[in-house]
Amino acid sequence: MDMPQYQNGHYYSLNEYLKNTFGCKVYKLSLNGGFTCPNRDGTTDTRGCIFCSAGGSGEFSQNKNIGISEQIGLAKERVSKKIKNGKYIAYFQAFTNTYAPVEYLRRIFYEAIEHPDIAALSIATRPDCLPGDVLALLSELNEIKPVWVELGLQTIHSETAEYIRRGYELSVYDDAVRRLKEIGINVVVHVILGLPGETEEMILETVRYVCDSGIDGIKLQLLHVLEGTDLAVDFKKGKFDVFSMEEYIDILCDCLEIIPGDIVIHRLTGDGDKRILIEPKWSGNKKLVLNTMNRTFRERNIVQGSRYSKTLKKESD
Repeated sequence: MDMPQYQNGHYYSLNEYLKNTFGCKVYKLSLNGGFTCPNRDGTTDTRGCIFCSAGGSGEFSQNKNIGISEQIGLAKERVSKKIKNGKYIAYFQAFTNTYAPVEYLRRIFYEAIEHPDIAALSIATRPDCLPGDVLALLSELNEIKPVWVELGLQTIHSETAEYIRRGYELSVYDDAVRRLKEIGINVVVHVILGLPGETEEMILETVRYVCDSGIDGIKLQLLHVLEGTDLAVDFKKGKFDVFSMEEYIDILCDCLEIIPGDIVIHRLTGDGDKRILIEPKWSGNKKLVLNTMNRTFRERNIVQGSRYSKTLKKESD
């Protein structure tokens, strides 16, 4: 089987996809729509996911009290030294960004997508927060500019999902992906590597499952232990260990080889907020991590999709 030729020689990176799609350098601008989450407001829980800090996943996104257009302007200023003649993606990142009345979603999403500097809209949310009226809105927006929906799945294993307080069944994820693809939405899925109690094979089972579910992109995220989370309490009690850099890169290599070549790799590790990061400390040295990853890929001749084979999907226990 002929393998795809990637620009970096090893995997289909987000940068390559963006250049192929938009013809130039593209940057994400993190925006804050002022959302909460069903895991925080009492709908499914009040404590949030076990690993989630008070700021959610959008620690560095804009102040929610600032309008969307103003947030875009401020975010552009922050990346102005990196981008000269490029485009931007409006990224609604913090908490669950479809968890609000559709009238509110329509107002802020339209303000973002109609901004002249915005090339696409990316919305981070949960599979259980995509009712019919929201899907209709997303379909409408997707006719204007490309819309991505990022789903926080993390794992397919029910025991782990219960431990991290995810709050929905795997079948909900399957249904969400199916309905999003029916209306032509680009779907990106978040997977956490190193969740407590999960073996390497369990991690690979999750990656195989999501890759066979019809997704367009995947984010592979290193588990971070952050101060102020319930995960940190368990870590300090010695209930689990975190990956060393070598262990993480080993499992990352195995993941890449079983991901189909046409799925975009949006992330290979991720950054925890250094102000509240407990472990893994090594993850804070981004340059070292990326250099070690790339060197390992070269030395081992790691190529995305080289060991991919389609499997029959089934819900894992």
